[in-house]
Amino acid sequence: MAEKAVKFENASPEVVAEMEAIITEHEGGLLRYAGRILMDPVAAQDVVQDAFIRLFRLLNSPRANPSKIANWLYRVTHNNAVDYIRRESRLRDLHRKSSEEQTLDDGDAARRNEDEEKCNIVLEHLGVLKMHEKQVLLLRLQEGKSYREIAEITRRSEGNVGCILHHAVQKLSQSLDRAGVI
Repeated sequence: MAEKAVKFENASPEVVAEMEAIITEHEGGLLRYAGRILMDPVAAQDVVQDAFIRLFRLLNSPRANPSKIANWLYRVTHNNAVDYIRRESRLRDLHRKSSEEQTLDDGDAARRNEDEEKCNIVLEHLGVLKMHEKQVLLLRLQEGKSYREIAEITRRSEGNVGCILHHAVQKLSQSLDRAGVI
């Protein structure tokens, strides 16, 4: 992907140093957030890397405005993750159609230990949530963001964030209860 190549030789040492500091500060949280949305750590790395590349281009441009970088990074990461999910969904549908005749091997499921099964069940139950509910839930519980920060990231009001969070927790709890997990 030649279009994603970033030319560091044109960047000032100050911009490079600023990027290194930003990456050090935010990379872990962004990877956790994207990883939970995507349920794929490798894809999360790609999504977060793309967000940092976009930030680098912004900081390296003459019209740079680096205010509220954390919120901007979470927003870009979220948008990249949603794009990735849509793209993968289309590919998954194509693969499923081409392999409907093949039978699945149940041997792998039998070998999982009980803890992995429960963890997978909880992660699968995140699927009962709509994307905006999952986004708010992960930002609050996993990333420890305040309602105000979540509101800025998601471009919603703080009251709406609280309402979404309340309903998401209820929905997830009911789903886990029906499955006998809790």
